[in-house]
Amino acid sequence: MTDPATALIHHPYTPPAGFCAPQPGVFKASTVIFPSVAAMRHFEWKDKTAYTYGLHGTPTTYMLEERLCTLEGGLQCLLLPSGLAAIANVALSLLRSGDEVLIPDNAYGPNKVLAEGELKSWGISHRFYDPLNPLDLAAKISPQTRLVWLEAAGSVTLEFPDLCELVRVCQARGVLTALDNTWGAGLAFAPFDLTPGSNPALGADISVHALTKYPSGGGDVLMGSVITRDAALHMKLKLTHMRLGLGVGANDAEAVLRSLPSLALRYRAHDQATRELARWCQTRSEFSQVLHPALPDSPGHGHWRALCQSGLGAAAGLFSVIFHPRYGQHQIDAFCDRLKLFKVGYSWGGPMSLVVPYDLAAMRSGWPAHLQPGTLVRFAVGLETPADLQTDLAQALQETLT
Repeated sequence: MTDPATALIHHPYTPPAGFCAPQPGVFKASTVIFPSVAAMRHFEWKDKTAYTYGLHGTPTTYMLEERLCTLEGGLQCLLLPSGLAAIANVALSLLRSGDEVLIPDNAYGPNKVLAEGELKSWGISHRFYDPLNPLDLAAKISPQTRLVWLEAAGSVTLEFPDLCELVRVCQARGVLTALDNTWGAGLAFAPFDLTPGSNPALGADISVHALTKYPSGGGDVLMGSVITRDAALHMKLKLTHMRLGLGVGANDAEAVLRSLPSLALRYRAHDQATRELARWCQTRSEFSQVLHPALPDSPGHGHWRALCQSGLGAAAGLFSVIFHPRYGQHQIDAFCDRLKLFKVGYSWGGPMSLVVPYDLAAMRSGWPAHLQPGTLVRFAVGLETPADLQTDLAQALQETLT
């Protein structure tokens, strides 16, 4: 090869083996080079014993998948472009026309919208159940029910269900369960082992995790995961994953890998600051209710205590308040706009604190009996000093509601 263009593409040098550093290497590829035609025909992408195409995995994505399995106690993992893509992958893998999916009424909103939109148009029905009432779930499971979604804590209102009993109800009827474990992050409780020491283990069949949140930790990555313990179930999910062409970028995988070692420390810091602020909010007359699973009067507190206190006693970095009905929406919006450290924005798990007012009545089948009337605002607590965040809340209340 005498031409530099050809020589640069086919340069023979490879670095020596044995390089080791705290962070794993980043491998970017669409094309994967095979040593021979025989190898190309023999290599298998389904079991991670080889590499065949960038979409099917690289050393970087394999590394992240294995570490996430360790985090959540699973055996197989799929990576997807977002948490919602992970939810959709589960639905599209397991549901067909004529099937039914049951979703908690306090589930992540886009999961409900997916059921009301695409799934309904494909002949897949859905119903919402009361996550705080296992008897309601039991009554709604029908011969057509193929999948039940679980969520702990509930989206926005943060009720904590009796996960163990909900799983038992589904197992007794032979229905698969998929748990949105984004709030727990693999740290608050073990999704596949809700009753440690029991044999067999009691747990969800599938754990879905929006890695966008705590595993990423920077507010700059969109990614999701689907983790299982059952090889046949995993393969069903994986084949749909492949047929839909779902994949993640190597740089995004690298960003999550880089953040995972600090996950437990960050989660604990979010948690401690959130509890401090939630307790302070309980002293304020502007709020008729403060929602946080670790507060004794928060809905489902006993279930949180039973499940999570056996581990770290963790409760993530979210809490919500319901403003007294005497305040109108314009006043509450002004309060949110007046905040300086809490920024108006969706998502959570990053270093910056966020606030969002919600129209809860439009998100639920009916106003939950365990919630006071009023307007709900959710706070996602970042990594700022709690005293500074409390000062920010106090000044916004003072300036807009007095």
